[in-house]
Amino acid sequence: MKTMLTPFILLIFLISIPLFAQNQGSTPCSDEAVSQFDFWLGKWQLTWQGGQAGTPEGQVGKATNHLTKIMGGCVIKENFATADGSYLGQSWSVYNPNTKLWQQTWVDNSGSYLLFTGKFENGMMELRSTPRTVNGQQVISRMVFKNITENSIDWDWQRSSDEGETWQDVWNITYKRVE
Repeated sequence: MKTMLTPFILLIFLISIPLFAQNQGSTPCSDEAVSQFDFWLGKWQLTWQGGQAGTPEGQVGKATNHLTKIMGGCVIKENFATADGSYLGQSWSVYNPNTKLWQQTWVDNSGSYLLFTGKFENGMMELRSTPRTVNGQQVISRMVFKNITENSIDWDWQRSSDEGETWQDVWNITYKRVE
C-alpha cells in the first residue's frame, strides 16, 4: 500500500509546483474594494458613555483597539482590550470578491463567536451578524462605522428583533487615533 501511494503523492506534488509558482506573482487581494476598510487600520483609543457594555452610569468606558493588515494585505486583524483588561476580543475581516461583501469573524474571552457580513456604502461600513437567539428571541446585531475621518470614527453596535426593520443602540464608541 505504501509503495502505491508514493508515486501518487509525488505526482500531486509535481502538479502543484507550477500552480504554486504561478500564484506567487499574482496579488490575490488586488481588488480595489480590499482597501475599503483601511480607515480602521492603526492604533486607537476608544471611549463610550456609562451604562453601556457593563460600564457603570456616570463613568466613561475606555479601551484600545489595534488593527493591522496581515497575510499579504488580505486580512485585517483586530485586537480589542478594555482598559482594565477584563474584556478581550479579536476579529479577522476579509473582502470576498465573489460576493462583493466583507466577512468578519469575532471571538472574545466571554466565549462569543460571531460571524458578520456587510459592505461599505455611502461613507459608512455596516456589518450584520447572522441571526441568533438571545433570551428566547431571534436577533440580528450590526456594527455601523460612520463619521469616518483620518483621526476619528463613530462606531455603533445595534440590535434588531424584527429582522432589521428597526434598530436599538446597545454600545456607541468613539474612536480617536493614537497612531
